[in-house]
Amino acid sequence: MFTGLIEEMGKIKGITPNTKGKEFRIESKKVINHLNIGDSVAIDGACLTVTAQTKEYFSVQAVEETLVKTTLKNVKIGSSVNIERAVLAIGRFGGHFVQGHVDGIAEIVSFQRTGEAAKLKIKIPDAIVKYIVLKGSIALNGISLTVAEVNGSIVTIALIPLTLKNTNLGQKRVGNSLNIEVDLLAKYVENFLKSKEQKTISVEKIKTWGYGGN
Repeated sequence: MFTGLIEEMGKIKGITPNTKGKEFRIESKKVINHLNIGDSVAIDGACLTVTAQTKEYFSVQAVEETLVKTTLKNVKIGSSVNIERAVLAIGRFGGHFVQGHVDGIAEIVSFQRTGEAAKLKIKIPDAIVKYIVLKGSIALNGISLTVAEVNGSIVTIALIPLTLKNTNLGQKRVGNSLNIEVDLLAKYVENFLKSKEQKTISVEKIKTWGYGGN
């Protein structure tokens, strides 16, 4: 589990194709000091596992399914990626619940800067538009953000200077793609409402669960 608060931007230093997919070697100055082999780490919002580590680099393995469903398939040597370690149970939870399970890829259709801030417009895949709500949470490249406007499949995000400076969103341009993860709570609510059992709730059904008395 992650919070969507990016800890560091790393740089891709090596990409090695293998039978499972691709292994990425990532340069890090901050997070590397607090990682161990086997740890979960979010790279541009995709949850991966640390497979190797030195004092300057760590490696993660992305399987074919991950490459197909995320922007990691387009990452090149020299690309900057957002890094976040899995959240500690004793840590402060400052973002929102982010699993690192990418739901789709969004395309940047407008990127308007105003001073040091910016307004980002993205096109959301039709299959996940239903999970996007005004003022709700959304994760783009692993970053916890708030939805400012919703107009059909076009979603607007307001970006503060800190986000532009400390994440790779500041390097993106119109036409670029971003990993998107919708709010986990929205998916749970949908699943609950679709439940056949919930559709047939009655006094008799409740009594079979031990409630309601005689």
